[in-house]
Amino acid sequence: MGAVVALAFPDRVARRVPGDGPERYLLSSGTRAGLPSGSSLAGHEWLAVAEVSRGEGRDSAGTGAVIRAAAPLSAGLAESAASHLLVETVEAALTQGRVTARRVRRLGAIVLASTPVRPSPAEGRAAVAAALRKEGLAALSWSTAADALRRRLAFLHRELGEPWPDVSEAGLLRRLQDWLGPELESLAAGADVNTVDLAEPLRRLLPWPEAARMDELAPESLEVPSGSRVRIEYPEWSDVTAPPVVAVKLQECFGLAATPRLVNGRVPVLFHLLSPARRPLAVTGDLTSFWSGPYAQVRAEMRGRYPKHPWPEDPWSAPATARTKQRK
Repeated sequence: MGAVVALAFPDRVARRVPGDGPERYLLSSGTRAGLPSGSSLAGHEWLAVAEVSRGEGRDSAGTGAVIRAAAPLSAGLAESAASHLLVETVEAALTQGRVTARRVRRLGAIVLASTPVRPSPAEGRAAVAAALRKEGLAALSWSTAADALRRRLAFLHRELGEPWPDVSEAGLLRRLQDWLGPELESLAAGADVNTVDLAEPLRRLLPWPEAARMDELAPESLEVPSGSRVRIEYPEWSDVTAPPVVAVKLQECFGLAATPRLVNGRVPVLFHLLSPARRPLAVTGDLTSFWSGPYAQVRAEMRGRYPKHPWPEDPWSAPATARTKQRK
């Protein structure tokens, strides 16, 4: 009877779930199903299942599905009957910063064997790539430099499109082999994720010859009138509207009339103007309007609080400085 049912329903082979009671089974399709309470089939390792339906409570052994008709089956006949579902793969997982790999033999969704392995380079790359697609790129270690480069690339892709690469989660996962190939192999060989600096791999996505203009289109920093170079904070790669931001002390921007713009003049920088204690005083994307209007109120409120720092009536012509009045 078992052989007949197995051959008639080769996709309905089921195996008892180890350690989960004698009445719970996993079908090769991935469905979990239970035998009705008191079934004579309970405890058999393999079943050829002819009928499954929805069920609740004791009838389904808590799985939500009931095996209504089945017959016992040997392991060998189960593999023979559903041989088209047999696959063997190397699978990887990221655990505590390291990749572990196993060679897994499956009959559909049913695991037949799983053994630790050191994969070949090709198997390793494919396995780690699959693990990252499952767990996401947050499983990797993103250095400050890598995150900054990703933000700049995302900003350029947002404003200019191709050939600047899509560095969103989905975009990077689609092109893992293009930018992370050697590192996938290193991780598969046992390297700790914290030893992989993603800044250099990301540079493999830079389009040429356009990449030669990257520092012009989206520079890392901006020089302000005081002579300081201030880091530009680009928006998160997932943010499609936020502007690039420069946070700088107000006194360092005296004389800066026109708001700097990036990407061939397309995008103005948003200034966070700070007090001498680096607390926010004003946020503006239009410095001309700020000096002409709100600055007077800021000056009136701040000159008594920070008397050692310059608060000129005319910010247009005053020398920009990062120092106090006594240390010009």
